[in-house]
Amino acid sequence: MSTLLLKNADLLITMDGARRRIADGGLFVRDHVIQQVGHSAELPTEADRIIDARGMVILPGLVNTHHHLYQTLTRCLAQDDGLFGWLRTLYPIWARMNGEAVYVSAKVGLAELLLSGCTTSSDHLYLYPNGSRIDDEIQAAQELGIRFHATRGSMSLGESQGGLPPDSVVEEEEAILRDCRRAIESFHQAERYGMVRVALAPCSPFSVTADLMRESAALARAYGVRLHTHLAETLDEEQFCLETFGQRPVAYAESLGWTGDDVWHAHCVHMSDAEISLFARTGTGVAHCPSSNMRLASGIAPVVAWRQNGVRVGLGVDGSASNDSSHMLAEARQAMLLQRVKGDATVMSAQQALELATLGGASVLGRDDIGALAPGMAADFIGYRLERLDFAGALHDPLASLVFCTPVNVDLSVVNGRLRVQEGRIVDLDLAPLIRRHNAISGAMIRNEMPLRKLI
Repeated sequence: MSTLLLKNADLLITMDGARRRIADGGLFVRDHVIQQVGHSAELPTEADRIIDARGMVILPGLVNTHHHLYQTLTRCLAQDDGLFGWLRTLYPIWARMNGEAVYVSAKVGLAELLLSGCTTSSDHLYLYPNGSRIDDEIQAAQELGIRFHATRGSMSLGESQGGLPPDSVVEEEEAILRDCRRAIESFHQAERYGMVRVALAPCSPFSVTADLMRESAALARAYGVRLHTHLAETLDEEQFCLETFGQRPVAYAESLGWTGDDVWHAHCVHMSDAEISLFARTGTGVAHCPSSNMRLASGIAPVVAWRQNGVRVGLGVDGSASNDSSHMLAEARQAMLLQRVKGDATVMSAQQALELATLGGASVLGRDDIGALAPGMAADFIGYRLERLDFAGALHDPLASLVFCTPVNVDLSVVNGRLRVQEGRIVDLDLAPLIRRHNAISGAMIRNEMPLRKLI
């Protein structure tokens, strides 16, 4: 077993049960598990790797509960559209992806997340054109060393059957379920500290059939994996569900077995008080995506009401075509500020925003081994240097500086006990050629020049 000692942090934000903030703090790790947390003087003095965190604030790695990594290829398109118009513009472009596009875009998006402080990310990949597979993005996550929840998404209800997506990007339901089983059996690591987990994720009420929703739920529960989808994101979706199913989105999801402590939904912007109570009572989780909701003019999600009623809530950056960024600190900042827009500055604090990004995300993903720095937890932690232009004048409150000030990238990141970011750079990754290849693929997709030959 290897050991790691972090010491001398100006401030260690634990997010433990007591929400301790430890000055001159540190932690001791054996293999990939935290053994001790406390003042530096209380910790062992020797380890295989010693990190001097003097001048830094240390906190648990951030948890991203909703993303579409492939969308890094199509940023800044459909700039003035709402959700349905935005989707109709982008579906034909996404249909040009291949396996390399999925892999490269995932690596770019995950690298961006890792540098922003994210150590665990989920992703919702729901279309698989030209031979692409969920394996392509899992490979990217494994190479980067980030903890990853891959949700095997799906679309089966094309335009010819009354759905929103074009027929060219939907799959046969039998093939979907067969590949869901393959993905779970090939990649899901149910054990504590598992680095890759798989969930099942039909895309949305307007892109799959009721049968696929039911079959996916039954399959997921047979394997003991989680369920994820988009829900109640826009008023257009609400109208679609009322006209098509005679029910509001949440009632429709409940009728299909899509509530419970093994389910989390993205967005949920438009919910009644009764629907919020339903989520609280059943343990159903929510991925809150404030930047995307603003970008697509979807509305302001009832985060305060969720929290007051005990609904499990985490943060999601959402797809990089509806956020145009993958920065978890930026998302925490937006979450805090957006809840204050209605006129009450007390409804969400910096502490609460960071709780959404750590403990909240861990809870939504069904994990009790990440989200806090405490003995027995996974060694996932991040550090930011305090002496920087962005935090000038804010050093009296390092925690608040992370949320109120300009979102910055990490100087240090450790995932599962492995150093992944050192001095602001991802270990063992040359970003320049990755970005060049990503931009070449993006340009070819947008110009309809796919398939693109491999560059030498």
